[in-house]
Amino acid sequence: MGESGEKWRKMIIFANEFEFNNVRMRFLGNIEAKTDAKGRVFLPAAFRKVLQASGQEALVMRKDVFQDCLKLYPESVWNEQMDLLRSKLNRYNRQHQEILRQFVSDAERIELDGNGRFLIGKRYLQLAGIDRDVKFLGMDDTIEIWAAEKAEKPFMEAELFGEALEDVMKEVKNED
Repeated sequence: MGESGEKWRKMIIFANEFEFNNVRMRFLGNIEAKTDAKGRVFLPAAFRKVLQASGQEALVMRKDVFQDCLKLYPESVWNEQMDLLRSKLNRYNRQHQEILRQFVSDAERIELDGNGRFLIGKRYLQLAGIDRDVKFLGMDDTIEIWAAEKAEKPFMEAELFGEALEDVMKEVKNED
């Protein structure tokens, strides 16, 4: 292969890698599952496909800041969140260090086994109030894991949801 052919080949490889690594993950769905006696659970196939399409293998799990559920971040999303949080915190401010410490101490790196399962440790099961039945909720670029009974009822009443959504969308400029 000539010099210009080699340059084009390298450019195509770079473009494919760039495109592959910048795929925007969008998790969507409400999927029921069960943990086994050891606390292992299958990540739903629909979510595994999204991870595979984006070239992600590892996840980070932590207890949600506001709700009694667990949150799964693809590693790249977790890293973006950590960079954002770190950019807002001062290393030499005691309270900022405590915030960071609390945030990362509740996190754990997760890898799926060959069957698409991962272990939810007892500590995390307790933090989220999970017994056996769980619901996976796709939340755009993250996944939430809820105790099934907590995710049965609506998170907001229909009327309140409609009003809140209307208020949020009023802030969006319509460009039509």
